[in-house]
Amino acid sequence: MLLDWLSTDGKLILSARIIRTFAYGFLSIVFAIYLKLLGFNDVLIGVVLTATLVNSVIFTLIASFYADRIGRRKILIIYGALMSIAGAIFLATENYFALITAALIGTINVTGSETGAFLSIEQALLPQTVKNNKKRNTVFALYNMAGTFAMSAGVLLSGLPTILQEQYAMNQVESIKPLFLLYSALGIGVIGIYFMLSNKIEVLLPRTTARPVMQSLSPQSKQIVGKLSGLFAVDSFAGGFVIQSIVSLWFFSKFGVDLAAISVIFSVAGVLTAFSFFAAAKIADRIGLVNTMVFTHIPSNVFLILVGFAPSLPLAIAFYLARMTLSQMDVPTRQSYIVAVVSEDERTPAAGITNISRNISQAVSPSLTGYILQILPTLSAPFILGGALKIAYDIALYVNFRKIKPAEEEEKRR
Repeated sequence: MLLDWLSTDGKLILSARIIRTFAYGFLSIVFAIYLKLLGFNDVLIGVVLTATLVNSVIFTLIASFYADRIGRRKILIIYGALMSIAGAIFLATENYFALITAALIGTINVTGSETGAFLSIEQALLPQTVKNNKKRNTVFALYNMAGTFAMSAGVLLSGLPTILQEQYAMNQVESIKPLFLLYSALGIGVIGIYFMLSNKIEVLLPRTTARPVMQSLSPQSKQIVGKLSGLFAVDSFAGGFVIQSIVSLWFFSKFGVDLAAISVIFSVAGVLTAFSFFAAAKIADRIGLVNTMVFTHIPSNVFLILVGFAPSLPLAIAFYLARMTLSQMDVPTRQSYIVAVVSEDERTPAAGITNISRNISQAVSPSLTGYILQILPTLSAPFILGGALKIAYDIALYVNFRKIKPAEEEEKRR
């Protein structure tokens, strides 16, 4: 039977991931463009994008402290509700301060790859949903593949406003608003799925006062997680220069690409990325998780730099698609590596700490990019900065972690 190695809870988590990332797909494309159409300048747009990433920091921190104590399912349901509320606010008003508020309270994702609070909890519980530990790399690959395919489908839907403009003579702003309604409705669907999760996803902990999250780790795990967090922060800061909303705005501003064409570009990129996840799992089974992370990531960052230098739209698209074919292969391998090098009761804080470090550093970059694009709107500085910093991260990751391997990789060496 298909996926008979995955529990019912695992399948529900995959379902929630699919619905959620489908919504993120169209939102990540239209979000910055919508703000631009409302008349906000690049700096203000950068501030709103940063607010969505600050939101990820806050709610990931809450998950790290309290998810295992309050209940993982309860926290996931609350986050699903906030997702729905944020979509409703964007539908109801065009007021700048209200939009910033929605960005801060809602679990909005505009990066093109999920970095939010849902991820830390689901990442921690996924290993509990497989019946064979040898399937750990596979379940993380499936989790990311399903989400990326769904995001690609959502990206295609971002072409809907163009159709509404042509068929119903709607203006650009009004044609985007139905997508916010859909986003809110999908948030309700996510809530329904989380209600069906069983108590098997929970971790039994003594009812004591919550300790600081780093105190939940052993000294050895604390050292590993601390180093990984610092390195992931560099990678995420670099990635913040080229989140999907910013790249979408760059294509729109530099080459005059409309939403329908942008949706196709990012949808194709998503399909290529999705297929790369299973390739990453297979490669990791052969050469190891750290080697897979590094040896696929460096070439992708070379292509990222080339995107910024592309003199024409076809070349920019080609470099971008080449980059996306490789750039996310480190995601399932990174997630699998984090939960593999700590004990089971340390997985939620380990995932939370590393994701918090990523979210904090990524929250800074969009505002900086807003200033860069306002001053040098036609130049490639965000792509060069992002690519160069990411290559530095790859080298540092390899130097520091090539000898720290999960148990199954150590067994192969013997």
